[in-house]
Amino acid sequence: MYSILKPLLFALSPEAAHRITFQLLDFAAAFPPTRWLMRFMFCLPDKRLEKQVMGLSFPNVVGLAAGFDKDGKHIPGLACLGFGFVEMGTVTPVAQTGNPRPRLFRLPKDKALINRMGFNNEGLDALADRLKALRQKGVPNGLIIGGNIGKNKLTPNEDAANDYLITFEKLFPWVDYFVVNVSSPNTPGLRELQEKEPLTRLLNLLQDKNRAQSSPKPILLKIAPDLTDSQLDDIADIIRTTNLAGVIATNTTISRADLKTPASEVEAMGMGGLSGVPVCARATEVIRYLRQKLGKDVVIIGVGGIDSAATAREKLDAGADLVQVYTGLIYEGPGLVKEILEGLTLEGVS
Repeated sequence: MYSILKPLLFALSPEAAHRITFQLLDFAAAFPPTRWLMRFMFCLPDKRLEKQVMGLSFPNVVGLAAGFDKDGKHIPGLACLGFGFVEMGTVTPVAQTGNPRPRLFRLPKDKALINRMGFNNEGLDALADRLKALRQKGVPNGLIIGGNIGKNKLTPNEDAANDYLITFEKLFPWVDYFVVNVSSPNTPGLRELQEKEPLTRLLNLLQDKNRAQSSPKPILLKIAPDLTDSQLDDIADIIRTTNLAGVIATNTTISRADLKTPASEVEAMGMGGLSGVPVCARATEVIRYLRQKLGKDVVIIGVGGIDSAATAREKLDAGADLVQVYTGLIYEGPGLVKEILEGLTLEGVS
């Protein structure tokens, strides 16, 4: 079915296609017969796929990366696509429109995207209200929900901690784990927060707030693939020092190396983070490097260029405990999650 829809969707702008896809998904999920049909087509309930990570019971190891459903509007529909977990956000305290359009571009020859969305979202209150209503109704299929948090564009870096703390506190009752995003290339100055001193301070403040809760929740750090080995060493030290639950490796890259798309076309697209197949190898390298540095106890969620069972297996073999998809879903369609899970089941899930 997706082979028929894909050319039609790719004839539209990426943002228009994204909006229409979600409209179709929400419509199908609203009615019991079509909801059952989607679950039959795309879900793979299998006890062998379940995994205990960070004290949470994941129905399976394949999740949806942040950015796909920033505002938590489509969780019931996404639950019908077979995910074990979904990550909302990146959310900021105050709603913001993001960067001017066009800001999302396809590179079909590379199975990649370039985006400079700029943390466009409806704001913290809107997401918290939706997640509260969902919790009261009941989260479908045992889905684990993560909250990816960031700072507003107009918040100076010296005040960034306040944005993260406000968002953490408001979302705390409604998500299962948190992700601190300091690695998006699309908010000016944000990646400066990856430096050792400001990042350690920010994470310690969040952990202090977390430990003050009766039942603390896992906090992970999402990092860029563009970090040097020395910077990755700093990240490993920070994770140990702040006693973080884990790391998500990786976000999008600012690199444009070795693309099949003509350089003139890429240059015309402008700035932004590159995701998809071109970041796959580097993300795997980062996972493998961090696993060696961090040992077995720190959780790693692998993301970047996963578009098949084979590429998911590469991340798991490199040391990832869980994996996430985003760009691969756009190119391969909603059957991707089940394809990955079937492949992992045949190979033996680890």
